[in-house]
Amino acid sequence: MSPEQNPSSNAHSSGSRSESESDSGPSDGERSDSPPSRENDGLSEGEQPEIDEGRYIYCLVSVPGGDDDSNVDFETTGVEGEPVSVVTVDGIGAVVHECDEIYDSADFSRIRRWLVRHQSVVDDAGQAFGTPLPFQFDTILRGDDDGVREWIRSEFETLETVLDSLADHWEYRVEVVRTDPIDDSTLAELDDELASLRERIDEAGDGAGFLLEKQYESRAKEVRANKRAVLADDLRDRLSEHAREVHELERTPTATLGDDAGDGDDDKETLCRLTLLAHEDEESAVGSVLDDVAAEQGIEVRFTGPWPPYTFAPELGDSSGRDSGGASGGDADAPADRDGLGERTVAENSTGTEDNHTSNPHSTHDR
Repeated sequence: MSPEQNPSSNAHSSGSRSESESDSGPSDGERSDSPPSRENDGLSEGEQPEIDEGRYIYCLVSVPGGDDDSNVDFETTGVEGEPVSVVTVDGIGAVVHECDEIYDSADFSRIRRWLVRHQSVVDDAGQAFGTPLPFQFDTILRGDDDGVREWIRSEFETLETVLDSLADHWEYRVEVVRTDPIDDSTLAELDDELASLRERIDEAGDGAGFLLEKQYESRAKEVRANKRAVLADDLRDRLSEHAREVHELERTPTATLGDDAGDGDDDKETLCRLTLLAHEDEESAVGSVLDDVAAEQGIEVRFTGPWPPYTFAPELGDSSGRDSGGASGGDADAPADRDGLGERTVAENSTGTEDNHTSNPHSTHDR
């Protein structure tokens, strides 16, 4: 099984194959979509931080021998059509555009366009330079290009270490779905306690029967959860042989994963969702493991990637001195699984990525 490719960056995958019993979209979003906290930022609700001059940062990349911005061959268009450039220091490049305000809007469709463009720039950078260190949407560093260089120098050892550790590693997303969930009668055949409760319910009167039904429902939920946990644990162990890290994600309704959400997925049960960080050379081995899972009758595996390693990007810098810009996000469940909005960050020579990545709007397609 090959992952459905990130549509804006096809350089890292050997190909893709649409499979009715496989494929899923990356999810980005295990982050809360509530408006950002304003603790200690000195701003009232609705007030935005003032920025005389700043640089919007999409990601950091390794630029071999790069210490002259003019020698970096990278052209793409950023949020709101802004021209994107790469500011370099000793082989580390910050992909940025000039800005003088945060990106804030009550128009969710506009926010979504910004998120898509942000993600596209990160994807383009990954295709041009290799695995990027992605930043959350609307991360802005006060100052000009020299300010960016100053920040890179101040964090150089950490940034170099992180970029080296992520080199040639990408994020992949896996969702395992049961297309025809086990019904209660079949479940009872697999569990002695459920079978016994069913017999007692059939023999009981209305009052006792009602209480026994509640016990049956509780036990059925427990049995289903146990079966999901066993599958997730087994799959995580098998994938760990080919991935540097494997994390289990919160289960979400299958119907929210694709552009056709709600069309025929209501009866499907998501058994588990995983995200993994793997070397690009291990992609085929990961696919082989998933082929084995997808071979089971009634099981569909959705596999997508490669994606920039949003989930696995460490937090950088000191959060003190930051102001959070305002804009609310919504839980639209789309990557990925949501088009939510990460916290905006305005930093003065300090910034950071988030363990839970910015939404990846390209993954709204059912893989």
